This record gives sequence, structure tokens and C-alpha cells, in this order.
Amino acid sequence: MTFVPHTLSDILLATEKLTPDILKTVFGDEGDPPKQVCQRLVDMGFISEEDLLKTLGRHFGISCISLKNYSGKTLFIESLSAKFMKQAKFVPLELKDTTLSIAITDPFNDSTLEAIRMSTGYDLEICLAKENEILDTIDRLFSTETSSMDRIIENIGKDEKGEFSLEDDNVDHLKDLASEAPVIRLVNLIISRAIELQASDIHFEPFEGSFKVRYRIDGILHDMESPPKSLQAAVISRIKIMSKLNIAERRLPQDGRIMLRVMGKEIDFRVSTIPTLFGESVVMRILDRESIILDLEHLGFPRDSLACFEDLIMRPYGIILVTGPTGSGKTTTLYSALNKINSPDKKIITVEDPVEYQLHGINQIHVKPAIGLTFAHCLRSILRQDPDVIMIGEIRDAETAEIAIHAALTGHLVFSTLHTNDAAGAITRLLEMGMENYLISSSMLGIMAQRLVRVVCPHCQEEYLPDLGMLQEMEITSEALRTIRVVKGTGCEICAHTGYKGRSGIYELLPVSDEIRQLILSRADSKTIKEKGRSLGMKTLREAGWSKVQNHITTISEVLRVTQVE
Repeated sequence: MTFVPHTLSDILLATEKLTPDILKTVFGDEGDPPKQVCQRLVDMGFISEEDLLKTLGRHFGISCISLKNYSGKTLFIESLSAKFMKQAKFVPLELKDTTLSIAITDPFNDSTLEAIRMSTGYDLEICLAKENEILDTIDRLFSTETSSMDRIIENIGKDEKGEFSLEDDNVDHLKDLASEAPVIRLVNLIISRAIELQASDIHFEPFEGSFKVRYRIDGILHDMESPPKSLQAAVISRIKIMSKLNIAERRLPQDGRIMLRVMGKEIDFRVSTIPTLFGESVVMRILDRESIILDLEHLGFPRDSLACFEDLIMRPYGIILVTGPTGSGKTTTLYSALNKINSPDKKIITVEDPVEYQLHGINQIHVKPAIGLTFAHCLRSILRQDPDVIMIGEIRDAETAEIAIHAALTGHLVFSTLHTNDAAGAITRLLEMGMENYLISSSMLGIMAQRLVRVVCPHCQEEYLPDLGMLQEMEITSEALRTIRVVKGTGCEICAHTGYKGRSGIYELLPVSDEIRQLILSRADSKTIKEKGRSLGMKTLREAGWSKVQNHITTISEVLRVTQVE
């Protein structure tokens, strides 16, 4: 198979992300310039701009740089205007003797490079950078004060007088506007930035005088650059069209899904809309299948807890519960456990609301309460499917709890979750649901409470002296700090100036031993069970968090934040 130009196809095939079939789809007319072909690849989601630049850089022997937060001085060269730089998409960085360093996005553009040489009289040293970073740097250095988003929205929805003229009630107008290139580019920019920052959710929030966009990164919401209030209806309509929702219905909540290829990755989005006082609020949950690691060893377990948990999940029958609030990583832990025990000799069925990630070799059921397909209804049916292992997304009521316990007692290994503050509290919760103490005692193998703490950024961490009040709350004496170093992140470009990069789990694992079974039979309260567990070697969430602080993984304030309900 031959592509034109032949050398470009060879360069692009050097990356494992691209195949001859993809290139055949993307290459257009023989006269298409290489930059246009490359842009098409990025726009269609076959490869990220960063991976593309790295591939081109390797071929041409050119370094790739990031211009985010570039703090260099403005390099005024009389023959190079800001307008020319924007058109040719390059920015001058440094002048040493007769050599001018520039960042450019198109290494194939020999005519532009020659024009720069001719107009300046300097030799050129070239590096590659993202197009939007180059344009933002030009804007910042030459005081034009317009961002990528400002450039996109410059003329969206403006009338002949240059004023915004969007009518929220005109559905046909909104549908047309939401399908126009600038609105599509605007929504794509918001989504791609979220993925670049490894956000888990994008929030679009309408208020009386503003339209906010916020990203949840490592469990914390951050305000981001937002479109003007006048584009609220167009942006929300675009998202609703993408997720196949009814854009005319704004009085009722709606749920949808979007499958997109972004930056070379297949990404699933769960979309939820809800009417508020000033318009529809939209939340997009980002489910990046390629970045999730379903491996127990990478979740942050201490060695002793990991060995104990792995021993529990290898048992032939019984119940294992994982507890914690929403967003504490319970589903990822259960998926990792199922992944660990998944083998051809086991039939594994899950009942979830919703199914977040598809697991190979595992039968997954998405409950639909609206048509009567509840957790309890599913469980009654799947017990007739001869399963070895059952995962229940959440025990929400007495009926589900009862079926789960009976499934465990009849030879099935059952995994599920509960919303309780600690491990011992799960037993109290089941008793409150009306479950018999002897059934809980006989079926329960172990309970694990968990939280996610943000990890200190390794690139900007430094030693610090914690606040005395924090130490008292953690029940740590100042003498204990004399033998260890405590670190925090100061904030840098790599961690988006938050001081944290990524998250790790802290775990409170309570194996149900004979002593704990006796306490369950005597209906002991959760405090008594917890103290007995600690005497048998269980670490509480706070203690597990303190171990992470000592190992320079997280900070005291972060441990207190996620365990403050104790």
C-alpha cells in the first residue's frame, strides 16, 4: 500500500498507535500538505498531538518542549511580527550570537523556515511544541491577552453588530449552533484539557451571572477557564447532542453516554444533566479504560494487608465487604480483586449500577430499576446461572443483603460494598437492616474500609513542620517528628500547582476471626469490634494514613481530610 507523501507515512507508522488502515482513512488528495494530514490524525482522535510531535521529533532529530507557563522574556525582532508568528505558528525563544531558537508546530514547512532565515539573517535552531501552547505564548509575550478559548469563541453566535444573539428557547437555532465548528472545537478543548489534567469529572454549572466549568482532579474540584454565560445553552446543547439526549427537554434530569477517541485513547463518558434555577447543570464522568490499573499491588496496599486480603479473596465461599464513601475507590478495589481471581475454571457474575469498566471473561449486568431489574431481582436469577463468584455493586436494602448472605452460605464467594465510615460499622449496619447475627457471623470473611489520599508531587516536595493542631488531631507527639521527615508539595507545572499528583489508597482491613465472630454473635457495638480488631493487629484508617505520611507518600492534612468522619 502506497501513501503520498511516502516518507510521511513511514514516519507516522513508526508509532505503534497508527496502522496502514488508519493512514489510508486519513490521507486525502495527493496534494494535501503533511501538516494537514497530521492535523487530521489529531482531530479524528487517532493520536494525541503530544505523541505526534514526539514521533516527528525523533525522525527529524528535534527536541519537543512544553511551553506551558513559559516565563521567558519577550524576544523582539523587528522583522518578525506577532501576526506573522501566529500565521506560521512559531515563537522565538532565545537569540545566541547568530543562532535564533524557535518553537514551531510544523517541521515540514520549509518555506516558513526559509522566510524566517531570510528576514532575520540568523541561523535557526528548531524545537517542536503544541500549536495551542505556541499561540498562547505569543499572546502572553506580545500582550494580546487572548487564550485558546477566547480565540475559539471570538465570533460564535455574534450578530452583524458584533453582539451575542443566542436565544435559549429556540431549539432549532441551538441545534444548528451546537453543530457548528467553533462550538464543537470549544467543547473538544474543554474535554481534551480535562483528559490532559487527568480529571475524573467535568462539571458545567450555570449561575445567575456566570457559567462555570470545573474539573475534579484527584478528588478535588478546581475552577477552570470557562466560556461566557451567553454560550451556556450552546455548550450544553452540544454535550446533549453528543450523548444522544433530548435537547428540547430541560425540565427533567437525563442520563447518557458518549464514546470518544481523544488524544489517541478510547474514552467513555457518563453524562448526567439536571435542571437548576439558572439552566441545566451537566456532569461528565470520564472513564478512561486505558489508564485504569486493575492490579491489587498498585493500589497502595501495605504488604501485610495485601497478603491478608489476597488470602481472603482466594477462599471458596463467604462474603467480603468493602466500605467507604462515594469516590473512595471501592469499585476499583473490587474489580482488581475479581481480576486477580479470574480464571477459566471460575464463573464470575457482577450486578452493577452502572457498569463502569468492562472486564474480560466476566459476565456483567447493568441494573435497570425503572423496568424492575433491581439488585435483588438480578441476584435471584443469577443464582440459577451456576456462578462461583458474585459481585454486587452495593448492598442498599435488607432484601439484597439477605440474598447475598444466603448466596455466601450456599457455597458462593460474594463481594459487595456498603457506605459506612469504618470496617466495624458494616456489621452494625447489617444488624440494623434486620440480618440475623448468626448468619452474619457464619458468612462474613472480612471487611475493608478504604479512602483515597492524594500523593505528594515528587517533583516539588520539600520538608515542612506540620501545624501543632494537626499533630494533636492525629495523636502524634512532637517527639515523633524528630526521627522522621514530613514532606509536602510546593506546587509546580507538573502537578498543576496543587502540590499533589495522583492518589493512593489507605486501608483498614478487618478479617473476621473467631474472636470477631463471638462479638458478632453477642451483638457487640462497632466500637468494641474495632478495638478487638486493633488488638488483633488491624490498622485503622488514620494509622494507615500515618504510615503513608512517614513514607513521604502523602501529607498529614490530606489524611485528616479523608478520615475526618472518624
